[in-house]
Amino acid sequence: MPKVPTKPPSPAKTALPAASYEPTEAERAAVEALFKRKGARPPAPRLMAQMRGEVCEVEAAHPDPALGQTLLMAALGATDSAFADGILSQLGNLSPRGRKVDEQTLNFALAVVKGIEPRDELEAMLGAQMAAVHLASMSMARRLEHVDTIEQQDSAAAALTKLTRTFGHQVEALRRYRGGGEQVVKVTHQHVNVSADRAVVGVVAEGGGGVEKS
Repeated sequence: MPKVPTKPPSPAKTALPAASYEPTEAERAAVEALFKRKGARPPAPRLMAQMRGEVCEVEAAHPDPALGQTLLMAALGATDSAFADGILSQLGNLSPRGRKVDEQTLNFALAVVKGIEPRDELEAMLGAQMAAVHLASMSMARRLEHVDTIEQQDSAAAALTKLTRTFGHQVEALRRYRGGGEQVVKVTHQHVNVSADRAVVGVVAEGGGGVEKS
């Protein structure tokens, strides 16, 4: 005797065609520019944090660990694997989540360092410090939005001001280091006739200094 179903069968689900979107010319140009910039930078894998016993280890998310380490060194402007390991460990300490490292924050900090395209270890260290100061600034800004007293507001505002000022100094330090600490001064001579028998020669230094007259 055939069994009678206790409830009617579910109606067949019809797959709806995915809505197609045609990008605008401006959107296409933006995407092409993004991939062009991305392709110009050294490839570097993301980082992943894994717990092994009581220790959280940070390593490159790459099928070939040795190649992944080499790519990270290139992106960090490093020539010594010990330096790269140290910087990555320090970046991991910026984002602790209990005993494990927060991978999202870790990879953000790494992206900050890679974003300045460090040419040597000193620039990589400065980039890591910039990442640390930025994260601290955002943390203090969040705290400023949730204060309960005037004292807390003043404390958070003062700390945020110092952090953002420090970040500006770091950007300037990077610019000066890359420029060799030299300031290019262009000197031009301007002759202005005051009278038939007397002239004033002004020496104008562009980029700093005043005007010397003789």
